[in-house]
Amino acid sequence: MTPPSPQQGGGQKWPIERLVSAGGVVYRVGDPGVEVVLCGRKNDGVWGLPKGTPQTGESLEETALREVREETGLQVSIQDKIGTIEYWFSSPREGMRYHKTVHHYLMIPIGGSTDDHDMEYDLVEWFSIEEAYRLLSYENEVNMIRKAEKLLGQKLAGPERSE
Repeated sequence: MTPPSPQQGGGQKWPIERLVSAGGVVYRVGDPGVEVVLCGRKNDGVWGLPKGTPQTGESLEETALREVREETGLQVSIQDKIGTIEYWFSSPREGMRYHKTVHHYLMIPIGGSTDDHDMEYDLVEWFSIEEAYRLLSYENEVNMIRKAEKLLGQKLAGPERSE
């Protein structure tokens, strides 16, 4: 993945800062099938997966559990690591380039309620996977749901039996 190459006046390249966050794809299996939780904002129409930045001394898994709990209101348990998303962005105001890595985990709810989410998002709702594909604002998160769906299919199928 090649970084963007903004330059300051005089031809100097901007410094790069590396950022990390963690979150997850929370799913449940019910009568209508598999559903996942998305977080949304009414003012800009953005829908995304819950995630956030580690606090000092916190592991990626601890960060994912805390951020998902805060942003969705759900207590969750990690089942598996799905993968990572990496991307670049720039801030001309700060004269900085950023390389961000977001770690995603497959999670199941074990308590809590989406009514208890924090104020970072206005909306926290369950959607079918098909609806999630349509609603998610960023293609890299759509791809993360695809990976989660593949992992989930393996988990729901269970171990193969030899007869």
